[in-house]
Order: sequence, then C-alpha cells, then structure tokens
Amino acid sequence: MLKLLHTIEQRDPDALIRTLKRELESGGGANLPLDQGTSEGGYSDASDLQVTVLGIEQSEMTLQARIGVFFTEIVANCSCGDEPVHKPAYCRMQLSINRATGTATAVVMAD
Repeated sequence: MLKLLHTIEQRDPDALIRTLKRELESGGGANLPLDQGTSEGGYSDASDLQVTVLGIEQSEMTLQARIGVFFTEIVANCSCGDEPVHKPAYCRMQLSINRATGTATAVVMAD
C-alpha cells in the first residue's frame, strides 16, 4: 500500500511537489505499479527511480497528481548468454491521495 504521509501535510504547491517527489524517490515508489508501465514485457527495478511531477490538483479531501516516472526495465532472455538486459523506462501515472489518511492509489496512464 502506498502511504504519502508527509505529502498530505503540505499546503503550499511548491512544498507539496518537492515532498511528493522526495517521498516517492526515497522508497515509496516501490509500491507504484511500475510493471504495468514497462514496454518490453520485462519487470521493473525501482532502485534508481526518478519522479517528475507533471501536475497537481488539490481539494479538501483528495490530492490528484500526474507524475512521470523514470525507472529501469529488466528484460530477460534477450541477449547473449541469457543475461537480462537493463533498459531505461518511463511511464506516466495518475495518483489519487486521500488527504485524511495519506493512502494513495496509482494508475498507469496510456501514452
């Protein structure tokens, strides 16, 4: 489950963006559905995750954020010796964050 407890404390848009980015990049991103954002049928590696906040919409109850996520896709059985290939990957996601609990859901957006 994705929890963004520090993000929901922020009201200033700039602080909110910085905090969301920091929370996702420092471990929260491991709970993102990155495997759904792969393009080669591989699986995701979130160890070098980088997030760009593309847009934010705030209401009293929820925070909606569009993010771009850069990560590594690991594609198996496609090189000499059956060694997996590590490829840079990118996908866009829509986050919906409950302001009362910090619980967030993420959905990969179609390109």
